[in-house]
Amino acid sequence: MREHNVEVAVIGAGQAGLSAAYYLKHRGLAAESGFVVLDANDGPGGAWRHRWDSLTLGSAHGIHDLPRFPLGTPDPREPASSVVSRYYGAYETEHALPVQRPVRVLGVSQTADGRLRISTDRGEWVARFVINATGTWDKPYWPSYPGQRDFRGTQLHTRDFRSAADFAGRRVLVVGGGTSAVQFLLQLHDAGAGTVWSTRRPPEFTRRPFDAEWGRGVEQAVSERTRAGLPPLSVVAATKLPLTAQYQQGIDDGVLLSRGPLTRLTPDGAEFADGSAIAADVFLWATGFRASLDHLASLHLREAGGGIRMDGPRVVKLPQLFLVGYGESSSTLGATRAGRAAAMAALQGWSTSSQANSVTVSSSQSRRSTA
Repeated sequence: MREHNVEVAVIGAGQAGLSAAYYLKHRGLAAESGFVVLDANDGPGGAWRHRWDSLTLGSAHGIHDLPRFPLGTPDPREPASSVVSRYYGAYETEHALPVQRPVRVLGVSQTADGRLRISTDRGEWVARFVINATGTWDKPYWPSYPGQRDFRGTQLHTRDFRSAADFAGRRVLVVGGGTSAVQFLLQLHDAGAGTVWSTRRPPEFTRRPFDAEWGRGVEQAVSERTRAGLPPLSVVAATKLPLTAQYQQGIDDGVLLSRGPLTRLTPDGAEFADGSAIAADVFLWATGFRASLDHLASLHLREAGGGIRMDGPRVVKLPQLFLVGYGESSSTLGATRAGRAAAMAALQGWSTSSQANSVTVSSSQSRRSTA
């Protein structure tokens, strides 16, 4: 297959990847020859294009503007997947971003001269810098419990959810303490399912406004772990759950009350830490995602603590690699800023290396002229 050479390769065309691409182009790198964006999806939208239709724009946790291209005010009743796919597609067109798709990245390795080789199902790209923006959607986290394989009902993850109507009349146990779990419980209840909620810790709701100051505090808390080379905590562990009027009503109605942590699954249900048991037809694991980084395994980036040591978006062990959508930028809160930071750092490195090459060439020409 053909080998392509670029200065910067961006892997992933979600929010962070598109933000990085915007700054790369508008700060001087040529599309295609200077940088490229490799995206595994069939069309624009990133992970949002895979979200269930009942996740409307009005119920989504937050969709942030891309650089210099406001989202505007779409109908809040429209599925977020449709809104974001259309928005990201328009953004790619407006700024003529060089997105190649569908391109599935199989692995990233280092070449003898220190560049990074990206192996894909459609050829190879060799880049001086790589901005990895693959997010988390392809890495759903399934916790392990005793008896899990003996359960005779249905088990599915957030990633597989399509419609609450599919579970009408069934007994559904939702496991997880984040926003998705809360939204599933309310939707399932409204659709006629019997619901039970299990969380490892008591759910934490907050009335604090989700403003810029709050967002910076959340990012700082998550960043402290990645700077130390520890695995990042989920963003919701730092954010808590917003106590909206809808959520308060769910609490008052007894829908959003956790039975506490699970201890085991049984063939027909589950047992809890307090000694109680229930019958269930379905387990819905709203247990989150992990960073989708399997394609970087051969670079051996992880520290003894299990995480990847970061300095902002830059990987300390491999400074020509940037991770956006990892740690503090794993939510919409910081993805756009992280994309910009990674792009600016890559551009600085590109400029420095270009100047060094220019000096080397000039010196070589001068020596030949003198000779």
